[in-house]
Amino acid sequence: MSSVHVDIADDAAAAATDGFYSPAKQKAANRRPTVLTIQRARQTLCAAKVKLILAVLTFSFIIYVSSKLSSFMGWNPHYPSFVSSPSRGGYTVLINSWKQSSVLKQSVAHYASCRSVERIHVSWSGSEPPSEKLIARLNEIAVLKSEGAQKADFIFEVISGDQLASRFRPKSYPNTDAIFSVDDNVIVPCPSLDFAFSVWQTAPLSMVGFVPRTHSVNKEQNNVAYYRYEGWWSVWWTGTYTMVLSKAAFFHRKYLDFYAHMSPSIQNYVANERSCEDIAMSLLVANVTGAPPVWVKGKIYEIGASSIGSLRGRSLLRNKCLNDLISHYGSMPLVPTNFKAVSAKNEWLW
Repeated sequence: MSSVHVDIADDAAAAATDGFYSPAKQKAANRRPTVLTIQRARQTLCAAKVKLILAVLTFSFIIYVSSKLSSFMGWNPHYPSFVSSPSRGGYTVLINSWKQSSVLKQSVAHYASCRSVERIHVSWSGSEPPSEKLIARLNEIAVLKSEGAQKADFIFEVISGDQLASRFRPKSYPNTDAIFSVDDNVIVPCPSLDFAFSVWQTAPLSMVGFVPRTHSVNKEQNNVAYYRYEGWWSVWWTGTYTMVLSKAAFFHRKYLDFYAHMSPSIQNYVANERSCEDIAMSLLVANVTGAPPVWVKGKIYEIGASSIGSLRGRSLLRNKCLNDLISHYGSMPLVPTNFKAVSAKNEWLW
């Protein structure tokens, strides 16, 4: 069976030779391509309108979902007065050191090699002051290992009185909004650190860090809840966290000012206790923002001895700190969440 193709021009020619030609037929034949062209143009225009409407609806839906997610996560673009805009420059690495000279040298050398680091500030805690030789060597290491366009500034601060809480004392450098607080025995690879910084830039009000922790209600008596400080295994099991520890976390420099102006009762409590200053900072930020922190997925490494975190009875002490500080606030400011920031470059599965 063969197909038959009828062309408009052939049809008009046939009409002219079959004895049935008329001016009306010729006019209709000449007008027909124009009608088809208009119909096709209308169909194309309608399809374009449909695509445009779908695109607008999709874009509106994305904006709506993003705004809801941002509000839920605490990624609020309407910053308070102390955050005019996310920091576009680099960041300061605030290293909390605990009488570990060899570990501190490794830490300074590593963070000086990260390109976005503008300043390294070491807060030395301990009853024995460091030697001038050590300070000079650390400064030399910071200069030699710097990879940025400008060499990272180096500042060494001796905290008198062996007060760990003084690590959050306000600093005299207004050039970086972002502070990366880290213990001297914790190493975060530079790519992971830069990714966490980019996450913090989208949420400059929040604490953004690598070490999540959570809490649970242990018991209630007389309508008063007693909370338990939970470690990593609880986060792994439940997928929920309420804090990121300042042993490896970004926060805005203004929180150092806020920390210094906390209630005197809280300041006195933190000064008299040990292993409480990081919990106090988490409670402070949560109380200011009313939002959860942000956990960044990334590997971190511990070097040397963890002398600060190996105190006996640490778990009981952390429970006591959490509950005592909450009693000072009068309510529980911590907000639970199960979101995690992950770099798509490092993920095989979506």
